[in-house]
Amino acid sequence: MDRKPLKIGDLTARIPVIQGGMGVGISLSHLAGSVAANGGVGILSAAQIGFREPDFEEHPKEANLRAIQSQLAKARALAGGGIVGFNIMVATKDYADYVKAAVKAGADLIISGAGLPEKLPEYVKGSNTKIAPIVSTEKAAKVMLRIWKRKYNVVPDLLVIEGPKAGGHLGFHREQLEMFTDETYAQEVKKILAVVREIEADSHKNIPVVLAGGIYDRADMDRALALGVDGVQMGTRFVTTYECDADLSYKQAYIDCKKEQIGIVKSPVGMPGRAIFNTFIKHGSHKIDKKCLHCLEHCNPKEIPYCITRALIAAAKGNLDEALLFCGANAWKAEKLEHVADIMEELK
Repeated sequence: MDRKPLKIGDLTARIPVIQGGMGVGISLSHLAGSVAANGGVGILSAAQIGFREPDFEEHPKEANLRAIQSQLAKARALAGGGIVGFNIMVATKDYADYVKAAVKAGADLIISGAGLPEKLPEYVKGSNTKIAPIVSTEKAAKVMLRIWKRKYNVVPDLLVIEGPKAGGHLGFHREQLEMFTDETYAQEVKKILAVVREIEADSHKNIPVVLAGGIYDRADMDRALALGVDGVQMGTRFVTTYECDADLSYKQAYIDCKKEQIGIVKSPVGMPGRAIFNTFIKHGSHKIDKKCLHCLEHCNPKEIPYCITRALIAAAKGNLDEALLFCGANAWKAEKLEHVADIMEELK
């Protein structure tokens, strides 16, 4: 049976699948454009998106803002009219400037987490760009939706619920990660949906909801949709595609890893994240002997064990011994490289 399309305002994705934004350099124009071309929503990660620009080391912000425009243009050329947007972390240094650059470039959608994007409506005002906050708990959903309603009299065009099995930085304390099971988090999702329905009734506007975290195949998608959400967001499954922008070695690390090699790490800025336990993680810290690249707002280079930008760039380039290999809980399920078109056909 075919899926219902995902409607985000006046945008429609034929298949209710959003490809999660993965940085640094994992989901850029090739992956996002390919997902959009095959009926889903393609998302570029704005995190240090200009890392391949020749002046990145000297002028990282300028390189990133330039790459936002060029990468979106390349994705659009592949997308064939499909939906293409950005994931921009609230924790990003100069967050407002990155959002405004994405809007100016013509992004269809901005998904924003790693903090509550309280001022996001202000930064996109007057544009056609849709906005979607990421929340992980009922409490966060209540706070986020009420702030937007009170300060701007707006509701999200889309809400992303990111569960405890997601990859990269997570919106939970370590204790919460240990507390939630599949069953208890399913109840949390239903509580978040109840909050959304209340806001919908009050505002007379539909708010589609997608669920992320640990969704790898059609069976996972079916379980998610059965909870009452309108679609799913998937990141890990798309890493091991020919179209993914990461180096082949990064993709092979997913294919080679075992379930017991995936776990929770503490990022340099104190946030828990999920990654593959490789040589880099086991050795812990390394000397920071290069200039700061100004990635995160609350990062102090004098206090952190390693530079997360450089560790993630190493991953994208395939330098695995120096890399932080972020991944979702189900990365161990990857067995081979596949095409985006085949994944989307399976999920359809």
